[in-house]
Amino acid sequence: MMDLEQIKQSTLDLGQGWGFAHTTRVLKLVEIIGFGLEYDKEALSYAVYLHDWGAFPKYAQPGVDHALRSRQVAKTEILPATCLSAAAQAVIAEAIELHDFRDKRPHTSIESLLLREADWLDMLGVIGIVRVFAWGPNNLQTCYDRSLTRITGIQGRLTIPKAQELAEQRIARMKQTLQLLEEESFGIL
Repeated sequence: MMDLEQIKQSTLDLGQGWGFAHTTRVLKLVEIIGFGLEYDKEALSYAVYLHDWGAFPKYAQPGVDHALRSRQVAKTEILPATCLSAAAQAVIAEAIELHDFRDKRPHTSIESLLLREADWLDMLGVIGIVRVFAWGPNNLQTCYDRSLTRITGIQGRLTIPKAQELAEQRIARMKQTLQLLEEESFGIL
C-alpha cells in the first residue's frame, strides 16, 4: 500500500527541485484560503502532492496536458495502491484535472476549488514571476509576456474571498515588479 508520506517523498524525488517546494506552498495557501471551510483534508493533500506529476519527466508525455496526465497517473498508478475510498479517489482525480488556470471548466467539489485557487495564487506575486523566469526559456521578453498572461488569465476568476484578497495583493506586486524590470532594462528585454 502507498501512503501520503511515500507520495510526498516521490514528489521530492521526481519533482526536479521545484515540485516539492511548489506543493508545500500550495498546501500553505490551502490552509490560508480554506480557513473555516469544511473539506476533506486528506484527499486534498493527496491531490496537492499529485497535481503536477504529469509534468515530471518520469510521467510527462509530449502533447498531453500536464493536468490530464497527472490525473491519468494518479488514477491508474497511484490511487489504486492507497487505502482511500473510491469517493475520495474521485475527488482527488477531479481536483487534479481541473487545477490548471487555462481550464475554464467548473469544479464540483470544494477540494477542487481549493487546489485550483491555491495553485493559481502560487503563480502570482513575486514567486509567480520567479517561477516563470526559472522555467525559461532564456529569453526575458518571453518570460515577461508569460508573467502578464498569468495575470490576465487569473485576475477576476478567484471566488474564495481570502483568495481574492491575496490575488489582489500578489497582482499588485507583480505589476510593480514587472514595471521595475521594464524601467531597469530600458524597455529592452
